[in-house]
Amino acid sequence: MIRFLHTADWQIGKPFGGFEVEQQVRLREERLAAVGRIAALAAERDCDAVLVAGDAFDDNTVTDKEINRTLEAMRAFSGPWVMLPGNHDAALPVSVWTRLPRLAERLGIANVVVADRPEPISLCDGRFAILPAPLTRRHEGADLTAWFDAAETAPGAARVGLAHGSVANRLPEAAESGNPIADDRAARAQLDYLALGDWHGFVEIADRTVYSGTPEPDRYPANAPGHVAIVEIAAAGTAPRIERVKTGRFDWRPVAVRLDGSIAALEDVLADLPRPGDTLLKVTLAGALSLRERLALDELLDDWRARLFDLAVIDADLVDEPDAEDLDAIDLSGFVRIAVDRLRAKAADPADPERQAAAMALRMAYAEHRRLSGEGR
Repeated sequence: MIRFLHTADWQIGKPFGGFEVEQQVRLREERLAAVGRIAALAAERDCDAVLVAGDAFDDNTVTDKEINRTLEAMRAFSGPWVMLPGNHDAALPVSVWTRLPRLAERLGIANVVVADRPEPISLCDGRFAILPAPLTRRHEGADLTAWFDAAETAPGAARVGLAHGSVANRLPEAAESGNPIADDRAARAQLDYLALGDWHGFVEIADRTVYSGTPEPDRYPANAPGHVAIVEIAAAGTAPRIERVKTGRFDWRPVAVRLDGSIAALEDVLADLPRPGDTLLKVTLAGALSLRERLALDELLDDWRARLFDLAVIDADLVDEPDAEDLDAIDLSGFVRIAVDRLRAKAADPADPERQAAAMALRMAYAEHRRLSGEGR
């Protein structure tokens, strides 16, 4: 039997633009920490090898320091690390892969195998053959796994393909922009397992064909990121045993909440978050609220912004609906009341181009009234 860990898409050095500097640093650090968790898991589970199916690095311009820190994070597993160039870190004439072996040697690390050539790699005294399909540029029009079909390996060796790209006819159209892989490659090439990278979620996309996904989430997903695969093959030609193991720390959580007159539904969602400090929450709000509830919503979101790792709010479909109590509370009369009524009408008209500005003006008027009356203290 052979046992190996399949991972991909570490993307060490990912910049995380759009976040504050402190958040960017923490998110980048956690990707390195995930490599350490992978190494520890591979050692704990007595794996024969770790297979990295591309995009270990975010691009070929990562610094030597980032490469060194990655290698240090890998130390906990002393078996072979077979690392495939992907589309982010393609095996160009000058790339991260031309630097990594030299840096590994300086650190005294001899167990890294760069799979930058399309030829079999034999492990475990010939019991385990890896067939890699390295990318030498970001996008390929041809299926680089085609050579697997005729590849010769030792009799009785488990055949495992290692590739980075899009399995034909199985992924969303947006994911199939290049680097195609036949959906029946495992069968054609008599593979016991095809270890894939590029898709950031864990999925068995076809027979014996698996994307491990990224081990640490890096976007708002719907496809199960934050895992690796532990794969056991009892003997060549037998079905692999595939175990999904969680490795991610940060919880990138998209939620949609409808608020009809009350913010209670959002309060319930927030109260159920298990680890707010490690949660990046993108909340999409829809519905309608009175001005009283809208101000309560703002206060709620301000409170949770300080508790969550990050909070993104999309509220284009959440409208203000001032009611009689809202407007009576402002206690306006004369031309001011007429102006408020006009703002109310504009805010309620989906076709009015000044709808959002009118809603904000009403909200500000209500908030100012509360401040002057002492209600907002």
